[in-house]
Amino acid sequence: MTTVDSLVRSPARWNRPLLWLTAAAAVLALVSAVGIVADDRILTGVPIWLKPFKFAVSFVLYAWTLAWMLAILPRRSRAAEWSGIVIVGVAVVELAIIVTQVARGTTSHYNVATPFDAILWSAMGTSIMVLFLAQVVIGVVTLRQRIPDRVAAYAIRLGLAVSLLGMGLGFLMTSQVTDGGAIGAHSVGVEDGGPGMPITGWSTVGGDLRISHFVGLHALQALPLLAYAMGRWTGWVPRARARLMLIIGCAYAVLVLLLTWQALRAQPLLQPDGLTLAALAALAAVTTVASIAVVRRTT
Repeated sequence: MTTVDSLVRSPARWNRPLLWLTAAAAVLALVSAVGIVADDRILTGVPIWLKPFKFAVSFVLYAWTLAWMLAILPRRSRAAEWSGIVIVGVAVVELAIIVTQVARGTTSHYNVATPFDAILWSAMGTSIMVLFLAQVVIGVVTLRQRIPDRVAAYAIRLGLAVSLLGMGLGFLMTSQVTDGGAIGAHSVGVEDGGPGMPITGWSTVGGDLRISHFVGLHALQALPLLAYAMGRWTGWVPRARARLMLIIGCAYAVLVLLLTWQALRAQPLLQPDGLTLAALAALAAVTTVASIAVVRRTT
């Protein structure tokens, strides 16, 4: 089985609840996009409908990718299939809370202003932990099954592992204590809601833990897409592509940690200091040298 074959397998193998979630999240993304234009309310410095839009798009990518991964496993796994269903339930809870709080004109994350807000925030925290554990189960299943295409296998396993790293780093946000005494924030060194980058809203004046969280989560899509691109547009033999995937996957994980380190030192993404630049340059150099060595030895 090749990576290309894996992408076009019969839809009968796909996890239907995850596909339903993909469709529902796509609808919510469209509704939220309209809300961004039609609703002039601003919350934490951005349009109030921006958060449900970003979360909806994220769940579209997440649910579809997991459905694809489960579809290409050589054998159906009851544990993995049920984990997919659990993830659907968690996503519904998460999105419902976010939309509910938007309708109420308040924030969903880190909001304990009233007992009702605190209950919703607690439910969100619990749901994310359940989602994390469900993805761990899927990761274990992919490790135990032998996926014939080694490049795809490495991409899937590393994608799941690095996305779990990114998800886990999100818990750092819940331990941030702001100057006002609130527990939970994504900015470091500045208050949430200050100047931010377009669309993402990532802080341009301080550190922002959402950056490494985002980059880590989307390893789930980035690494399989890279595996597909190497198989489609390079002449490298499978052994070379598999080794390159291991190198790049590990480098990706280190990048996520470096971005976290940068944020925790209150540095904006686009204003790294010399130490951060040196660490990034070292990572790029090691990755490039190792990749060139693999290509030369196996082609």
